[in-house]
Amino acid sequence: MGEEDYYLELCERPVHFEKANPVNCVFFDEANKQVFAVRSGGATGVVVKGPDDRNPISFRMEDKGEVKCIKFSLENKILAVQRTSKTVDFSNFIPDSSQLEYTQECKTKNANILGFCWTSSTEIVFITDQGIEFYQVLPEKRNLKLLKSQNINVNWYMYCPEGSVILLSTTVLGNVLQPFYFRAGTMSKLPKFEIELPAAPKSTKLSLSERDIAMATIYGQLYVLFLRHHSRTSNSAGAEVVLYHLPREGACKKMHILKLNRTGKFALNVVDNLVVVHHQDTETSVIFDIRLRGEFDGSVTLHHPVLPARSIQPYQIPAAGKGVAVCGWKGEQPDIIISASQGYLWNLQVKLQPIVNLLPDKGRLMDFLLQRKECKMVILSVCSQMLTESDRATLPVIATVFDKLNQEYKKYLDAEQNYTMAVEAGQSRSGPLLRRPVRTQAVVDQSDMYTHVLSVFTEKKETPHKFVIAVLMEYIRSLNQFQITVQHYLHELVIRTLVQHSLFSTLHQFLQYHVLSDSKPLACLLLSLESFYPPAHQLSLDMLKRLSTANDEIVEVLLSKHQVLAALRFIRGIGGHDNISARKFLDAAKQTEDHMLFYTIFRFFEQRNQRLRGNPSFTPGENRAARKLWGTTFHSK
Repeated sequence: MGEEDYYLELCERPVHFEKANPVNCVFFDEANKQVFAVRSGGATGVVVKGPDDRNPISFRMEDKGEVKCIKFSLENKILAVQRTSKTVDFSNFIPDSSQLEYTQECKTKNANILGFCWTSSTEIVFITDQGIEFYQVLPEKRNLKLLKSQNINVNWYMYCPEGSVILLSTTVLGNVLQPFYFRAGTMSKLPKFEIELPAAPKSTKLSLSERDIAMATIYGQLYVLFLRHHSRTSNSAGAEVVLYHLPREGACKKMHILKLNRTGKFALNVVDNLVVVHHQDTETSVIFDIRLRGEFDGSVTLHHPVLPARSIQPYQIPAAGKGVAVCGWKGEQPDIIISASQGYLWNLQVKLQPIVNLLPDKGRLMDFLLQRKECKMVILSVCSQMLTESDRATLPVIATVFDKLNQEYKKYLDAEQNYTMAVEAGQSRSGPLLRRPVRTQAVVDQSDMYTHVLSVFTEKKETPHKFVIAVLMEYIRSLNQFQITVQHYLHELVIRTLVQHSLFSTLHQFLQYHVLSDSKPLACLLLSLESFYPPAHQLSLDMLKRLSTANDEIVEVLLSKHQVLAALRFIRGIGGHDNISARKFLDAAKQTEDHMLFYTIFRFFEQRNQRLRGNPSFTPGENRAARKLWGTTFHSK
């Protein structure tokens, strides 16, 4: 398979750590995304590395037995280590603080600690088989304070740091899940919900494994993902992933089902709001996008893979010198892949460019790309590609693509306008915290389209000019449909294209019926076209008159064309003749070499002076120039 066929890849700069072996144990912290390599129980060293850590943390600790769990608090201030089923040991990593360990035993009698989660830099949760205990760590006092606890039988737990939610598996079958939400020293119990098992269990033993559950934030909402395996007794064609939406308020609800159409062992990741399902037997992966249209059955939406199954692109391990498949790996949420046997931690990434050729439906492709973080240049390349000779799309398809882009563009413009109005109205002081809209890469504006697509497209000689004009007008139509003000450079592009192909009658119609919006730059462009198309001069003047804010430009245009009387009539028509410069008009009249015209203009200004000042003489500043022009005009005769 060529590189262009892979749409999933591992990041270029992974975290490299010492491989797992009998002496070295590897742990992963889901909150800080750190890998701990613990040698000989810590006696011969602990090395902590994370994706964003430039400098790894290294230290030693006394070997007090096998380490079951090890994690730093947020900001790496306090280290917590679990070695027994009853206690957790703490060490401060705060400058000028005591290095002595302190220990906290779980409060519930006969309970065993299953694990712990840091929810902030000084707050920690113990999960036991009999409940949950929420503590505040007081590093300066070297002890812990119990904030809240809840008794409940627990089979296993899962923590989603992005949503600050801990999920507990309860009941004998394990399929009743109890979520707890943590924030700023508070613990909130959310409504419990039941996971529907694929078939009625034959025995009363644990039927829901933590291997088949994941939690992730998708499009800003927290979901519980359940990998429901194929049941021989059901009519299902294969396994599926069921998505339960877990809101902060209200009950958890089953929303989406991802159809895998295959059986076997699977692993889950979430990358760029896409659910990635890895199939172990075939070593391939598929992606699902819950924002794309699915099949709604009245209660849930069914989704199929967006693309055909593909392997993750083999990673180039430096020592190996060639691309090798990652083996013995484990997926961690949301987008992490760890190979303890090879000593690497990667972030999984989606490659957008290969997807362009794998998703032929341009409308669906745009829907998909507009939801991705790094989408702009790929979207622009798709727009360019669909206008090329070899891959030319039909006008309805092009219109669909433009509409999808401009819908997103308009959404951003409206949000920006609402924000500006709210700030000007002073709502930022009294109302809730206002946030300026974020301009994501999905906002493809007119400048982007002009620079990267349309201006390049119009320069291609082999493209039929009718198609070129149709595409330009389709883009302008789409902008108008979404009530987006069309920038003058797009209208200029249309005019230049029409002139280039001598389509003057079409140009005249576009201007006459206001298909092209009035603007000063457009009027100036029309003036420059007079030598090619004489009516362009009058079209320009008409446009300037319609603008009503371009009076000075109209006068300058008329004077430059030696139409001095027309300029004077225009100024009188708008009532501005009392304030105009006599010299400018006398200069223009002299250049016509029409003495009668000059005399008429001279007498007009004398009469104006008489009316305004009771004297026909010009002001001292204008008098010398006026007399000089009079002398040179009539004495040369």
